[in-house]
Amino acid sequence: MSLYNIVAATSENTVVAEYEPIRKRSDGYQSEAELEQEFIRMLTEQGYAYLPMHTEADLIANLRAKLEQLNGIAFSDAEWKRLFEGVIASKNSGIEEKTSIIQENPVQSLRRDDGSIKNIKLIDRDNIHSNRLQVINQYEVSKDDGATRNNRYDVTILV
Repeated sequence: MSLYNIVAATSENTVVAEYEPIRKRSDGYQSEAELEQEFIRMLTEQGYAYLPMHTEADLIANLRAKLEQLNGIAFSDAEWKRLFEGVIASKNSGIEEKTSIIQENPVQSLRRDDGSIKNIKLIDRDNIHSNRLQVINQYEVSKDDGATRNNRYDVTILV
């Protein structure tokens, strides 16, 4: 066995690495809550904004605010309802169709209250830094909320 591991090799160069395994075993215990908090701390250090929200209404209000910010527009309640219920969270679309909208058609047309048409970016692919990275924790959706099963999401990343 070689003392060095080859990382990359060409006819002119060879990059090698030496790996020394750490032979230390942690005897400490990290609870699920501590692990979750550490993960969130690491994400916030990388630029994610932590949001203390736990309800669907909070998520929808946050989405509206971020889409208004991204597009430099203020939706009327009627415009937001048309966009949200007609495109983003259409009851006629399954998870595959909803995912496809963001992946394949991230710009959607919205008919404004005055009759004009405005293109709305759901995500900015051209300037990815215009998008916002956020993290929430302990989000729950129950059967009472319309879910098939009771669900709890420990850490959720929002873009």
